[in-house]
Amino acid sequence: MKPFSVLMSVYEKEKGEFLNRALLSIYDEQIIKPNQIVLVEDGPLNDELYAVIRLWQEKLPEIFTSVPLKKNVGLGDALASGMTHCQNDLIARMDSDDVAMPNRFQKQLEIFHQMEIDVCGATIGEFEYDEQQIDGYRKTPQHHDDIVQFAKSRNPINHPVVMFKKSAVLKAGNYQKALWMEDYFLWVRMILDGARFYNIPEMLLKMRAGKGQLLRRSGLKYAVNEFKTGWKFHQMGFLSLGEFVRVFIPKFMARILPKKMLAFVYTKMRSSF
Repeated sequence: MKPFSVLMSVYEKEKGEFLNRALLSIYDEQIIKPNQIVLVEDGPLNDELYAVIRLWQEKLPEIFTSVPLKKNVGLGDALASGMTHCQNDLIARMDSDDVAMPNRFQKQLEIFHQMEIDVCGATIGEFEYDEQQIDGYRKTPQHHDDIVQFAKSRNPINHPVVMFKKSAVLKAGNYQKALWMEDYFLWVRMILDGARFYNIPEMLLKMRAGKGQLLRRSGLKYAVNEFKTGWKFHQMGFLSLGEFVRVFIPKFMARILPKKMLAFVYTKMRSSF
């Protein structure tokens, strides 16, 4: 199997216990362990997080790399910075509060060995409090052509569980600013650049989620940023004007719904999984 790095980012409002759980899941519990872990400190952190980082620096001095940034720059810029510290072409993304399944890296490395692809995602399970209690699943299309079509209306790759080739990401311009949609913006640019995609139809990661997450992805600011991103897709030639209007205007309206109504929509979405 090819060597690979894990790329993570953490900021001050996150919990040390969640970060430690995430690190345990990507190293101690993995069938195939990463050759490098790069953790970007996105600005000054809290004492609890620093304690966890010191613990892992002592535990894996040759594998664990911490990259401190002087100020909080946001996920896209933090990951772009972290990419420069990744020593391997294969990079697995991981959020600092999620839990990887023990076979996650084994499954993804097998796909990269078998197929000529640049990006490999997977299904994720969502939980709110207990990681053993999965409340729903985020499934995405399996094959490249279906992924491209899906991308015209929704993010086609579950970012917290993706593994990709660093060379292909850099060729498409690396992570760039697109508030809350850095990964979606990257996938579309990679599609236009000729990158090949695949999603494993199996849950390889458990993600902390819930109604609170959906409500955070609502409101006027989020709606405006999503609308601007969709317009960029049109300007780049990925969406026709008709596709942009059909997809992103209804999305804009949905994002500014009252929170109680959004919670109802969320419940209906969960029941359809």
